[in-house]
This record gives sequence, C-alpha cells and structure tokens, in this order.
Amino acid sequence: MDAMMSEPYDLVVIGSGPGGYVCAIKAAQLGMKVACVEKRETYGGTCLNVGCIPSKALLHASERFHEAGHHYASLGIKVSPELDLPAMMTHKDKTVKSNVDGIAYLFKKNKVDGFIGTGSIEAKGKVKVEKEDGSSETLDAKNIVIATGSEVAGIPGVDLTFDSDTIVSSDWAIALEKVPEHMIIVGGGVIGLELGSVWSRLGAKVTVIEYLDKVLGPMDVELSTAFQKLLVKQGIEFKLGAKVTGVEKHDGGGASVTFEPAKGGESETLDAEVVLVATGRKPHTEGLGLANAGVKADDRGRVEIDDHFKTNVDGIYAIGDVVRGAMLAHKAEDEGVALAELLAGQSAHVNYDAIPSVVYTAPEVASVGKTEEELKKAGIEYKVGKFPFLANGRARAMLATDGFVKMLVDAKTDKLLGCHILGASAGDLIVEAALVMEYGGASEDVALTSHAHPSLSEAMREAAMAAAYGKPIHI
Repeated sequence: MDAMMSEPYDLVVIGSGPGGYVCAIKAAQLGMKVACVEKRETYGGTCLNVGCIPSKALLHASERFHEAGHHYASLGIKVSPELDLPAMMTHKDKTVKSNVDGIAYLFKKNKVDGFIGTGSIEAKGKVKVEKEDGSSETLDAKNIVIATGSEVAGIPGVDLTFDSDTIVSSDWAIALEKVPEHMIIVGGGVIGLELGSVWSRLGAKVTVIEYLDKVLGPMDVELSTAFQKLLVKQGIEFKLGAKVTGVEKHDGGGASVTFEPAKGGESETLDAEVVLVATGRKPHTEGLGLANAGVKADDRGRVEIDDHFKTNVDGIYAIGDVVRGAMLAHKAEDEGVALAELLAGQSAHVNYDAIPSVVYTAPEVASVGKTEEELKKAGIEYKVGKFPFLANGRARAMLATDGFVKMLVDAKTDKLLGCHILGASAGDLIVEAALVMEYGGASEDVALTSHAHPSLSEAMREAAMAAAYGKPIHI
C-alpha cells in the first residue's frame, strides 16, 4: 500500500505482534488514521507465526495423541494410535494461517494501513519502511509506537550457532521433521517445558537443564515443585542448579551439552539428537534507529518509558516485550489498548498486579498476583486456601485429578492477593481470580458466588472457602 504523503498518520505502529496489532486496531476504532509496519510476510509477530499459536496447536495435538495411547482404554475406548507427524505439522500450519489471515482481515475491516517491510525511526515523526525488493518509503506520523517485541536469547558466555534441526530455538522446535530420540532443553521456563512436553509425548527422551534450583523461575515454589514432580512422572528428566558451559554440534549429527553445578563442581556432558535453547528472550531493537531518534534504552536493552508508555522523546511510545515487565502477549495487548485510549484523550490503565501467566502443559499451570515467597519477603500477613482436584467431581469424571487451587489472601481484610493453579484448564480458571483482583475483591466474594456443578470451577470456590472460612465443604 502506498503511503498517503499529503496527510500524516495519527499513529504508526512498528510491529504487528499482539501489542502492535491490537494498539493499531484500537486506535483506528477510536477514530485515528493508523498504519502498522511488519517485517514478516504475515502479520501477528512471533506469537502468531512461531510462538504462542503454533506451540499451542502442537501441545493440543500431542496431548490428544498421548491420551489415546494411555488413557482412552480407561474410558472404554480401544484404539492403537499411530503418529503422523507431517499431518500434525499441517494442523499447526493451518492454525497459524487462519490466525495471521485474521489479522489482515481485521486491519482491512478497521481501515488500518498495513506495510510489509522493516520499519525504523529516521527522526521524530518519520518511519522508514524498507521492503524486500530494496525499495523504501517514509511514513509521516504524529505519534510512533515501538512494538517490535523480543527475540531468542542465547546462553551467557556460550558461543551458539542456531540451525533448523540440531541446535534450535523455539522457532524451529515447532517444525522438526522427525521425533528425536533424545532432546536436551537448556532452560526450565515456560517455553522449554511446553515444547519439551510436546516432544516427550510424541516419544522423545527429554532432559531439561536449568540454572536455578527450581523450574518456572519466579512462580510460586509449592506450585512449581508439584508441577515438576508430575513432569518427572511423565518421563521428563531434570538437571537443576546446572550451568551450561558449552553446546557443540557433531559432524556426524546430533550435539553435546556440557554443564556443571552452578555452585561449582565437576562438569558433565550429555549427547542428544536435538538441543533446544530456551533460556528466555530479549528485547528486539536492532536496526530500529533508536539512537538516531535519541530514544533511551536501559542496561537490559529495553526501551525506557514512563507510566504512560512514553519514551524520553515526545511522540514516540513503546509497549510489549520491548519495555519493562513480563514478556506476555496479553500484557502487550493490554498496553496496546491503554496507549490507544491515552492517545485518544481518554483515561486508561493496566493493573500489572492482575496479569495472569499460564503454562500450557498437561496439566496446565496458571498464576496471578503474589506468590507466597513474595508476600513473606514483603512482610505481609496472609492466609492460604487450598483445594485439590482429587476432590472435585468433574475432575474425577475427566481423569484429571492432578493438582490443586491455591489462594492467598490478606490475613486481616481477606483481599485476594494471589492465586496459583496446577490442573486441567488452569489457564481458563485463573481468569476468575484475575477479575476478583481487578475489582479488589476478597476470597469470600468467590465463596459466596454460585459455581456450576459439576465443574472444575468449583475447585476455585472451595479454595476460596478454605481461605475465607478455614474449611472447604468437600474435604
């Protein structure tokens, strides 16, 4: 699409990931003239193209495959499943296409001008778009939003060369052509454990090497410990408190990973067909022209912003993974909506204390608000309400009794401070807790709310009863 040079855009968004495309659409809905620049051939950023969406397609498919081979007989269904990996990958690709095509449709519907090319800030109010064919054009903008997201981080102190089949990032771990006999995953965070679960269910031996002495980093210790035990039962091996010192690709195929105790000690080397490096992500700002525009970044490469997403340069804003805070798609979306509203002269806010995080394994893990460790460190007196899915009728019917709901409330006021769930559909259940926290509600508010029977959501009510009254009904 040709730029309309006669009249500047009210807003030009660089990046069409969850933060960027949502910001662009919301701004257009609020009456602004908007353009969005995307360097990929399709919209949606990392999340829709090689991240959240394709990984969830594989998680769902691999979970069904595993259930068919291990649990269906208990339900009276006799089958002998056979893996068709190419067909599973086709399902993933179709899922991605339907989502990225959906963004293109939404841009057209909301009259957002989309530009495919690499965007950079030439100067205040100027965004240069460099296209694949070598041509370029400059868009005039009253406001610019940096929504360029994040990219794969490596391993500190280790030279790495990623490829598409042996030493891979998450981008390629969703596209392997065969199930590896052994996969080593460097990093026991969300990405590593989700993709490790996929390939473990499909038949790979999976070993996770994690620097910390627990998985899932900042998540509630009780929750992450219980989750790791379930993954061990599923066949995943863990090397915790281990520092990776080398990753080497073999000429004859496969690779080796050398690691040592983080606290010091003798090193160990393991061989595998595939090594997935999932040590986290870092802000993507290379080639963006931040220095030319005078935009400041912090010592971690994140664009510095104030509480209204504004950088140190008037008319330039930033949201999502490229700024401070959790690298979560829905956090970026919330910021995109809030920024669009602010630019339209409305009031807006993002409650960072009520943004949930989810691990889409089987069972799922979900968390919102404070952990026990954070409350203890802050010196806040709290009460705990817990309820196991083992005592939930719907969970029994589903053969999904692993896990529990845990609510943390203020000891004096009963205000809900945090909620942590390990179990089936945890990612859906956590929203109830987030909503209560958004309104400053208490566990008794949940306890007094009717929950459909039989449903997994009853575990939320029972945990709330335990927190508010000291005793749930069904244990």
